[in-house]
Amino acid sequence: MSTRPDAMSPELADLVARTRAFVREVVIPAEPRPGETLELDARRELSERAKEAGVFAPVSSAAYGGLGLPLRDWSPVLQEAGYSPIGPAVLNCMAPDEGNMHMLSLIATEEQKETFLAPLVRGQERSSFAMTEPHPGAGSDPSALTTTARREGDEWVIEGRKRFISGANEAGIAIVMARTEETVDADGRTRPAGATMFLTRTDVPGWRVGAQIHTSEQIISGGHPYVHLEGLRVPGSAVLGQVGEGFRYAQVRLGPARLTHCMRWLGLARRALDTALDRVERRELFGSPMSQLGLAQGLVADSVIDIETSDAIIARTAALLENDERAGQAMSSVAKVHCAEAIYRVVDRSMQLCGGDGMSEELPLAQFLMEVRPFRVYDGSSETHRWAISRRASRARRREIEAGASPLDRVAPEEHDG
Repeated sequence: MSTRPDAMSPELADLVARTRAFVREVVIPAEPRPGETLELDARRELSERAKEAGVFAPVSSAAYGGLGLPLRDWSPVLQEAGYSPIGPAVLNCMAPDEGNMHMLSLIATEEQKETFLAPLVRGQERSSFAMTEPHPGAGSDPSALTTTARREGDEWVIEGRKRFISGANEAGIAIVMARTEETVDADGRTRPAGATMFLTRTDVPGWRVGAQIHTSEQIISGGHPYVHLEGLRVPGSAVLGQVGEGFRYAQVRLGPARLTHCMRWLGLARRALDTALDRVERRELFGSPMSQLGLAQGLVADSVIDIETSDAIIARTAALLENDERAGQAMSSVAKVHCAEAIYRVVDRSMQLCGGDGMSEELPLAQFLMEVRPFRVYDGSSETHRWAISRRASRARRREIEAGASPLDRVAPEEHDG
């Protein structure tokens, strides 16, 4: 199974086809064995080949060397990239770099774009997004932020401790979220207390990578370590956007970033199902091909349903993010929860259909399951998103009632008669 060219422009269909060919002919043969990691040198070599094939940095700014696809066209390309677990990294459309590049393209000054965005798009640097903190600091609740930044003359001094900072082992660039007090700009405008984003190099005093956190997904190097911010000094020009507006900018990043995770992992779910489909066609049980057995057909059908519903909700969310950002942000929570759980189910069913081989290193399915399982926690746990989704639904219905809609839970008086 694969993404379809329905309603694509000829240019997009061509890019999808070239991405598909590159991933299947070049990337998949270069995948490390299950349990091993794609080393940085090998990744760079493959990325150079992606540049030669014209499929590198598909969703990043064309002004700095990317292909500059609009958001509505991201999904079919990223699904093809995600058909290999290393494909998005090779094509430079993998988290956290992809989300960081998207945010920088929207918020950064021209000077910041030249300094920080350009080398990311070209694949010369990797980056990290330093927001999550050890308990009781920021995690699923970003308002619990404990890292601080204080103004000293023309500089900011950042103090704090971060954890689970994806890619930090290899990142040359970082975006740091810190709490700031009310300040007055050079033009005399007062900026409220809140969270502020700062851009920094990581090869400077005050940035220290600490203990490693070993997680279930290991195929992409870069890690998820602790990071210690020990008197990290950055110039005033390092502020990304406006002081005190960091939480708002985080939503600019997180909405599309959640969705691109869905796109990439959906591509891997398609490969898992393709693997299972090949197995059920070739294997016989009880005198019949597995593909003709009802139990196997049920597993396949449920996986097709999960893939198609995920594809549809991704497309709807992408359209909303382009045309109604607030609605798109809300829908991205729905997409994230649905896709994270549906993709896991597809991979799990595929393992079941492949029997013992599905549990072994003879097939990559067990590794795929380890790669996609964290998605139900990363970028906000499913439970946190469900809490937000429920609150939004209740709030919307209250507004309808206040505007004159009739409550629908009332019963006729005689229903209460004893």
